[in-house]
Amino acid sequence: MTQPRQFVIEADGGSRGNPGPAGYGAVVIDPATGETLAEAAEYIGVATNNVAEYKGLIAGLRAAKALVPDASAGGGPRVHVRMDSKLVVEQMSGRWKIKHPDMKPLAAEAARILPASAVTYEWIPREKNKHADRLANEAMDAGKRGKQWEPSSSTAALDTPKSSVATALPPVSGPPGDAAAGAARARAALNRPQPSATPQVGWGAAPDLGAPATFVLLRHGETALTPEKRFSGSGGTDPELSATGRRQAECAAEAFAARGTVQEIVSSPLRRCRETAGAVAARLGLEVRIEEGLRETDFGAWEGLTFGEVRERHGADLDAWLASAKATPTGGGESFAEVARRVAATRDRLISHYAGRTVLVVTHVTPIKTLVRLALGAPPESLFRMELSAASVSAVAYYADGNASVRLLNDTSHLR
Repeated sequence: MTQPRQFVIEADGGSRGNPGPAGYGAVVIDPATGETLAEAAEYIGVATNNVAEYKGLIAGLRAAKALVPDASAGGGPRVHVRMDSKLVVEQMSGRWKIKHPDMKPLAAEAARILPASAVTYEWIPREKNKHADRLANEAMDAGKRGKQWEPSSSTAALDTPKSSVATALPPVSGPPGDAAAGAARARAALNRPQPSATPQVGWGAAPDLGAPATFVLLRHGETALTPEKRFSGSGGTDPELSATGRRQAECAAEAFAARGTVQEIVSSPLRRCRETAGAVAARLGLEVRIEEGLRETDFGAWEGLTFGEVRERHGADLDAWLASAKATPTGGGESFAEVARRVAATRDRLISHYAGRTVLVVTHVTPIKTLVRLALGAPPESLFRMELSAASVSAVAYYADGNASVRLLNDTSHLR
């Protein structure tokens, strides 16, 4: 009896505005060789991220089915779908209910293409979905020019060497928190080349890599918006520290002066961070370097609102934002994926500039959580599972072999 053909489908979709000009991309891959067997992409006009992602899934399933001529006679393919949309993966896997009226017909259409028993789903980080992501962006770029995507113009395959898919299919081995696995995933997420030798882990085996670049991550002190838990990003009023926030900054300054370990200070350009950094710098006698990449997320129309107010006014946009790191707040703010890219670029620049030194990085909730997430190789949804108090201290060390070590998270002992 002939074994059914096996395929991997990677699919993605995006919207520049959510809703806004949207497109999708999908690629069918041979899991044994990593060879690209089919590509699909299309500009779909104005739509949301989630609609585009579902349409990418549908296109990928149809492309896989078309590769097997006798599919209608019961010899259809077996496919493993990989997407960075948690919403689509969980809904198609049957673990999440489909409530949104725009999603129900798309999910039903996807489910009719192949038997449910022939399809499995896996969530992957956006960094591992570059081929489909590039296709979706090519489709949107074509739409901007008033055209449709053409396969002959695609460069998406350049993002996915043939061997990478085959080696990426097995799950990362090792227990949760395994240092080698976590470092490997972090390097992949940051698009860094792998070192020629596997990093050695363990007290006895690890070589002497020298002093790491250590980022001591200080969240700014309170503003008037902080205790009210209002969205306060880089697109709002740029509030100053409150009286409480200034006391917190002084407490942090006193603690760092006592420790005597900080050698450099960098800060977000926003006022609350510059004031917090200034308090520490004055105590330590150091200069503050401003880094634009450390600014907080731009929360668009949500700036100044509480979570409840956003839920009431922009419920659908909030649901999309919570479900996908690529979704933007209402009014054209930044997605977490966009923030991660600029934070990672800033981090790499600082690591290079301050190799072997201890740097106080004064910034905001999202950049700090993003640095911790990337160091751990954790998925984007982990951003919602970390607590960071005002004026709290966290720390990450970056070694010469590419490993990162999270040493501290949300320490507030200096405030008590």
